[in-house]
Amino acid sequence: MNIGDKIPEILGTDQNGRTIKRSDYAGRKLVLYSYPKANTSGCTAEACSLQAHLPELAAAGYDVVGVSKDKEALQKKFADAQGLEFPLIADVDTTLLQALGCWGEKVACGRRTIGTLRTTYLVNEEGIIEKIFTPKEIKTKIHAEQILAYINQQG
Repeated sequence: MNIGDKIPEILGTDQNGRTIKRSDYAGRKLVLYSYPKANTSGCTAEACSLQAHLPELAAAGYDVVGVSKDKEALQKKFADAQGLEFPLIADVDTTLLQALGCWGEKVACGRRTIGTLRTTYLVNEEGIIEKIFTPKEIKTKIHAEQILAYINQQG
C-alpha cells in the first residue's frame, strides 16, 4: 500500500480474540505498525516506546494497533508481559501484512528470508494512509518520538 490508499476494513483478530476493523477507528487516526516477532529485543523496544507515549498519541487523536505473524497466544503473552494497552493482531496467514505490503524479502546477517518488514502507517480518520515509516527509518527504542515529531511538524 502507498500513501493515499485506504487500509482494509478487516484488519484481523487481536490477542484477545476480538476482530479488529478499520471502522472501529472511524473518526480517529491510527498508528498501524508491523513488527517481525513478539518478545524479541527490537520489537519489545518498539512496543514499549509506543506504550510509553500512548497519552501523547491519544492527545494527537491517534490509536495504536500492532500486527505480526505471531499466534494469538504469543501476542497475548507479549502484551501481558509488556503491559501493552493496544491491540496486537495475530496475522498468522499474513493476509494483512501482504495487503499492506510489509511482507517480503529481507536480509538478516547476510541471509535472505521472507518475513515481516518493520513498517508503520499513519492512517487518517477516513482510513487513508497519510505517512509510511519504512524499515530503514524506524528506530525501535524511540519510534513513538519519531511519530510524534512527524505529527508535530504537520501541525
